[in-house]
Amino acid sequence: MRVLLVQPPRRYWPYVSEGDNFMLPQALPALAAPLREAGVEVALLDCMPLKIGWRSLADFVREFDPQVVACGENHALYASEALRFFKMCKEVVPAAYTVAGGAHFSNLWRHYLGGKRPEDVPGKTAAAPGCLDIVVIGEGEQTFLELCLELSKASPDLGKVDGIAYRVEGQVVQNDPRKLIQDLDSLPLPAYDLLPVHLYGRSRFLFSPGGTTIHHSRGCTSGCSFCAWWTTMAHRGRGADGKTRLLPHWRTKSPARAMEEVELLHDRYGKRSLVWVDASWNLDPRFNDSFAEMLLRSRMKLDWFAFMRADCLVRDEESGILEKLVRAGLSHVCIGVERAEDKQLQAMDKPFYSGGVAERAVGILRRRYPGVFVQTTFIVGVRDETRESLRRQAELAQRLDVDFPAFHPITPVPGTRLYQRAIEEGWLKDADFDDFDWLTPLVDSRFLTRDEIADALYELNKIFVNPRWLIRGMLSPVRYRRAMYTWFAIVSARMALDSLRMRLDPFKVRSYQRLVTPPWYET
Repeated sequence: MRVLLVQPPRRYWPYVSEGDNFMLPQALPALAAPLREAGVEVALLDCMPLKIGWRSLADFVREFDPQVVACGENHALYASEALRFFKMCKEVVPAAYTVAGGAHFSNLWRHYLGGKRPEDVPGKTAAAPGCLDIVVIGEGEQTFLELCLELSKASPDLGKVDGIAYRVEGQVVQNDPRKLIQDLDSLPLPAYDLLPVHLYGRSRFLFSPGGTTIHHSRGCTSGCSFCAWWTTMAHRGRGADGKTRLLPHWRTKSPARAMEEVELLHDRYGKRSLVWVDASWNLDPRFNDSFAEMLLRSRMKLDWFAFMRADCLVRDEESGILEKLVRAGLSHVCIGVERAEDKQLQAMDKPFYSGGVAERAVGILRRRYPGVFVQTTFIVGVRDETRESLRRQAELAQRLDVDFPAFHPITPVPGTRLYQRAIEEGWLKDADFDDFDWLTPLVDSRFLTRDEIADALYELNKIFVNPRWLIRGMLSPVRYRRAMYTWFAIVSARMALDSLRMRLDPFKVRSYQRLVTPPWYET
């Protein structure tokens, strides 16, 4: 059996370059490794770093002639391109099974398999009936392996494979949920050799030199109402009503296994900057301490980025672990501050950030570890947003005085409780998944329209992202910080030139939110 896993051509966010977008997709080598270990012929094709457009992709698929083609997508923003890929596959290899995975398809499997209900999706989003055969729901390694082995049989019985949904005689069927893999160390090392690893992370400044993604943990211990990140790796069960219930769950590889992957990327592929894509990197203090000790003993010179929980960061500072992590290369921390008001944090199911813990965490980093680049995220446009509450977000960001405060409009991502409420209450009246970019306001608040929220985002960006801010960072004595601010300066200048040609304001989200189409996109 021949299996082909693909990340198709995609457009990219305007505020990053092609080189910055092309980071190693963790899912592809992770899914390929168990297949290869079981003797399945498997190929990976990431069109982005290879600059393979749609016509060339069709030629490749036709020549490889796979029995199974698969594409995963975590972001609603790129769902249309995944569907275009499946439709193309049905034209060039009509006998092949088409399989989707990732958070987006896991949460909307019924819609994409043709079992659409009116309340499932926003108005302009359309499914593509007939182009998708099977959806792998949730964690994929075991499910996709079992599925491919079953499909290799003369008379496959899909009912034997837990964790999938599919069509049978025009009806959509969902099998029992797949149990999570509890021992992540039992998985084979990712099949990085099936990808052009040398083409990832080639930016001169962003996550440089030699940036690469990596992860040691999966899932999350919390289930924030606006976040779909935890849903793919959640415990799945069926309620008495037959509906799937999700329970947040977090697992980690051992420090030794995580080090094995770091050493592989460092020694064989020359990667020196790690971008950890874990939803919450620092949940387990035992892992944090042991991993820091291993990195220090290895004497590898690395810079690394991680999404960290503020309360865990404070805990690790008090025990002395944070100091070890910084010495071991922690160079860039992103903290989801989200809101200034405890009431809003509780409404978003993030009460563990109440009481100013995010301010404490940022204060520790700024005072004790001034060499660490500190990034924060804020969510604006929540249901109760007013001009006064927006002012409080700006005041909090000014008090924190971080390197980069990122303001994002609340986005009802499929699979979240926020999304379900937005559908039920009619907030997403004319939205399309192509707009789900965390830059475009999609819903009104009770007191502000989407246009007013977009204008507020513009004003917030003007306060914090300006020439004085850039110059301060570019003159920093810290190499990593200088590189990050230089990157910001370059992409800002490029966007400014583009906006002049288009007579647009580069920071005005409402008018400059379109994805950029690479010149090779259709080739």
